Amino acid sequence: MLLYFHGGSKNHGCEAIIRSISSVLGYIDCYTFEKSDDLQYGLDACVNLKQIDKYKRGSLTHIAVYAANKVLGAGNFVMNGVLSKIYKDFINQASDVAISVGGDTYCYKNSPEELALINKGLNDKGVKTVLLGCSVEPSLLNNKAVVEDMKRYALITARESITYEALLDAGLTNVALYPDSAFMLKKQETEYPEGFFDNNTVGINVSPLIMRYEKEQGIAIKNYISLVNHILKTTDLKVALIPHVVWAHDDDRKPLSEIYNEVKDTGRVIYIEDNNCMALKSYISACRMFIGARTHATIAAYSSCVPTLVVGYSIKAKGIAKDLFNTYDNYCLPVQALESSDDLIRAFEWLKENEDGIRTHLTGIMPDYIKRAQNVAEEIKKLQEIK
Repeated sequence: MLLYFHGGSKNHGCEAIIRSISSVLGYIDCYTFEKSDDLQYGLDACVNLKQIDKYKRGSLTHIAVYAANKVLGAGNFVMNGVLSKIYKDFINQASDVAISVGGDTYCYKNSPEELALINKGLNDKGVKTVLLGCSVEPSLLNNKAVVEDMKRYALITARESITYEALLDAGLTNVALYPDSAFMLKKQETEYPEGFFDNNTVGINVSPLIMRYEKEQGIAIKNYISLVNHILKTTDLKVALIPHVVWAHDDDRKPLSEIYNEVKDTGRVIYIEDNNCMALKSYISACRMFIGARTHATIAAYSSCVPTLVVGYSIKAKGIAKDLFNTYDNYCLPVQALESSDDLIRAFEWLKENEDGIRTHLTGIMPDYIKRAQNVAEEIKKLQEIK
């Protein structure tokens, strides 16, 4: 059994998935695109890291593949030839069960074609494949090639019911519904900055990714800055700015630094430095409320029973909120809906007015929710027994 398509631990959501699923599957091989990053955060304590030398961003190979894709379309011989060479050794080493931990990779450009190539290669070798904890935009399932690819998986686990229902509607029968594995993540106790996290701090996470979906350029960061200023002016709450992805091309610290520079002189805002996902969960779990853009930052909050508002851009944010609260209204604010600089303030005020009830609700349901996430291991292990 092995894990593959791990993007590297500088995305602490990816790190959280690997740490969590390995806690119930055991110490197994994990094929990663960024082994050096994983070593930096100590992921080798959980899994046996194996590097996949994917082409580098901006290299001649990268340019050739994506130029060919743009001109000739996905599945062309240039892309297939290069990717087949990249994944050849990995596919040859796979044996019984291979688990794709890409999560929402079927939501991103080119990833479905790349995953389909790997899936077919593994299937042709007789390896059973699992797509773990996925979210899929329902419109993608209008593509017959995607549906045919998904039929090859021995098991697909959807992490929220909107995706689950869309997969069933597409005619797939190899689907089960389990919460995201990261709900199982243990926190790492850490020292909190003096004066913060005394049950009176709002955690804030924002990402450059959501800004690609905003209708008006700059509206998301305007909303975040307005929200922080509103919190400081109208409450005695403190604010903690918490990054969750620190990839060079997609770094939460950039917008968080912009916010911090606007309010740092107040003495009530702290900027949390990068750390592993368990330490970041410790900070998030100590917040009174949390407003986050990254899915796994909000999962860290939900699983710690912290009242949470998600500033989302895709189906996964709505789906997870719907499963937890039976609705995503008020719990998820789509970035596409931001029109004025005080939209986020209004959403936060609703959260603040309802925080006690939300906390009580999460405390009541979370033990069973986490147990359901753990049960996915038994579903996967059954595949090893089927010959």
